[in-house]
Amino acid sequence: MKKVLFIMSALTLGLVGCGNDDIKNNPLVAEWNTPYQTPPFSEIKLEHYEPAIDYAIAENRAEIDAIINNPEAPTFENTIVAMEQAGSLLGRVSGVFFVLNNCSTSAEMQQIALNITPKLTELSNDVSLNPELFARVKAVYDQRESLDLDVEDRQLLEDTYKGFARSGALLEGADQELYRQYTTELSQLTLAFGQNALAATNAFTLNITDEAKVAELPDFVKEGLAAEAQARGEEGWTVTLQAPSYGPFMTYSSQRDIKEQLYRAYNTRGVGGEFDNMENIRKIANVRLQIANLLGYETYADYVLEEKMAENTKTVNDFLQELCDATLNYAHKDVATVTKYAQSLGFEGELMPWDWGYYNEKYKEFAYSINDEQVKPYLQLENVKDAVFMLATKLYGLTFTPAPEIETYDPEATVYEVKDANGEVLAILYLDFFPRESKRAGAWMTEFRGVSVKDGVEQRPLVQLVMNFTKPTANTPSLLTFDEFTTFLHEFGHGLHGILAKGKYESINGTAVKRDFVELPSQIMENWATEKEYLDLWAKHYQTGESMPAELIEKLVNAKNYLAAYFNVRQLSFGMLDMAWHTITTPYEGDVMAFELAALEPTKVLPIADGCAMGPSFTHIFSGGYATGYYGYKWAEVLAADAYSYFQEKGIFSKEVADKFRYELLEKGGHEHPMTLYVNFRGHKPQTQALIDQMNLK
Repeated sequence: MKKVLFIMSALTLGLVGCGNDDIKNNPLVAEWNTPYQTPPFSEIKLEHYEPAIDYAIAENRAEIDAIINNPEAPTFENTIVAMEQAGSLLGRVSGVFFVLNNCSTSAEMQQIALNITPKLTELSNDVSLNPELFARVKAVYDQRESLDLDVEDRQLLEDTYKGFARSGALLEGADQELYRQYTTELSQLTLAFGQNALAATNAFTLNITDEAKVAELPDFVKEGLAAEAQARGEEGWTVTLQAPSYGPFMTYSSQRDIKEQLYRAYNTRGVGGEFDNMENIRKIANVRLQIANLLGYETYADYVLEEKMAENTKTVNDFLQELCDATLNYAHKDVATVTKYAQSLGFEGELMPWDWGYYNEKYKEFAYSINDEQVKPYLQLENVKDAVFMLATKLYGLTFTPAPEIETYDPEATVYEVKDANGEVLAILYLDFFPRESKRAGAWMTEFRGVSVKDGVEQRPLVQLVMNFTKPTANTPSLLTFDEFTTFLHEFGHGLHGILAKGKYESINGTAVKRDFVELPSQIMENWATEKEYLDLWAKHYQTGESMPAELIEKLVNAKNYLAAYFNVRQLSFGMLDMAWHTITTPYEGDVMAFELAALEPTKVLPIADGCAMGPSFTHIFSGGYATGYYGYKWAEVLAADAYSYFQEKGIFSKEVADKFRYELLEKGGHEHPMTLYVNFRGHKPQTQALIDQMNLK
């Protein structure tokens, strides 16, 4: 219930009349007589969503009314646990809708999202602003020291009380109405932002019919572009703004005019035109500020960070600045090194952003004798998938069995039954690997449902991992780049956080942790990508079956920190832009582009092209839940660097360390403060220097 109540997001609904007989036949509401109560996707139609959500909202309201009108004195069970368990149907229905709206959307689904968002926001506000309900919660909270509560109970109580306080329960009269107004407006704005970003990404393609302009590209790139053109009914080769298309072209093509056109298209998504997000950015930042001010905070960052591992704005800004100070000069050296090499090849003038990918790849090949073409044949997707599963088996004793009897939502998605070493079913895992127009860009982990215990019965999770990897072609299977391989490991780490979760309350289990802690389980997994002991077990050429040569693995290891400072500063720039927008103290009415340029100036190591901006397509912070949280990627890198050193000390497959990581961190989710969990695992607090040392800056 808390996930619906207290997360300000784009979740919302619209009330449509629905008869009792109709709703009983609605597959989203009816009992799921499926394996492990998985969603019956083939039965769910577009017309089922709104009536099901309306019905679930009404049921949720009735559950809340029953808590409020309970004649018994408030107790932990009849108020806090009852609230946690309320809204289970709404969670199930909205879980299906919003998961699919990200990976299998349509114009109709996007309209439904617009329809239902105000209703979900209204429900959230009606609950969090209900004085009678809050009075019951506060009565339990005030006697917390005398209650016999375990660690999970105490955390749930604390989170529930804070959830109310941070969602306007302490406001009065007109201020509560303002809170309703602001949160409703924000939910609509963030939803519109995300829809515009997706539409802008899909709106641009570039068709090339002159073979000379693609002749230099590796075969895997040409085949992918040709397959895209064929799928669109076009001749030649078609480049899109999806990562598996845009990235390789920018990396391997020397066609500056085409690359500049592509770069500008990619970096002006949401800048003016039909899918403009410029005004949405300003409005989102200003409404967030209004909400924070209303709740007694000077900035939105102050409001958000109070409940993060970092705890306050100064800590985050100091952290970002410390990393920037330690690496900025090295980042400039990285750029200078690549520029000098480009000039040795005849390049004249200053490297522009659209030149960067091509020349840094050329220098990487020169300096380390390695490129994606050498590595990809050893990273066939099916083999990589099996290897990622194998890593979970070696560390945690898990097994993954295909489950064709369980329905998927798309023909490309596959599903697996995940079992523990003792044969216990821990989770159902959905994998969705390839880009399509109905799927947003990027990679992510989510759940159709999480872990909970009710009436002594444990509900295990339905976990989904979504990527946008290189598609197979008529001649070649899906061969991953090294970056795609590490992305798989990263998202699988999130998946393990959900799969291995234990606990009574879904709202504090699995990945329901503080945002700057949630990336630790994912970031740590990336370390195995360059471990020879791991690669030797499975990395074989997809045609010859030969193992990846030792010298190629050595090159991968040597190149691990290639441009580490540059990429670190680039990531810091994202976090600094995020913090800049969310530390404004007065509403911003100026130019959005000028604001971004000023925020990025301290981290600028390459020229910024006129008219380009990343903010208008920066879905993480403007529609994806990472507002004032993007620094968390770097924060978690520090944790991961320190944590992985423990594996290195004991052995990269150490059962001792893996067990501690599982039982002290992965299983416990948000049951305790993350620093407590981390110290329980590692024995000491993490230090920023661990990440700096790992970069091996020179």
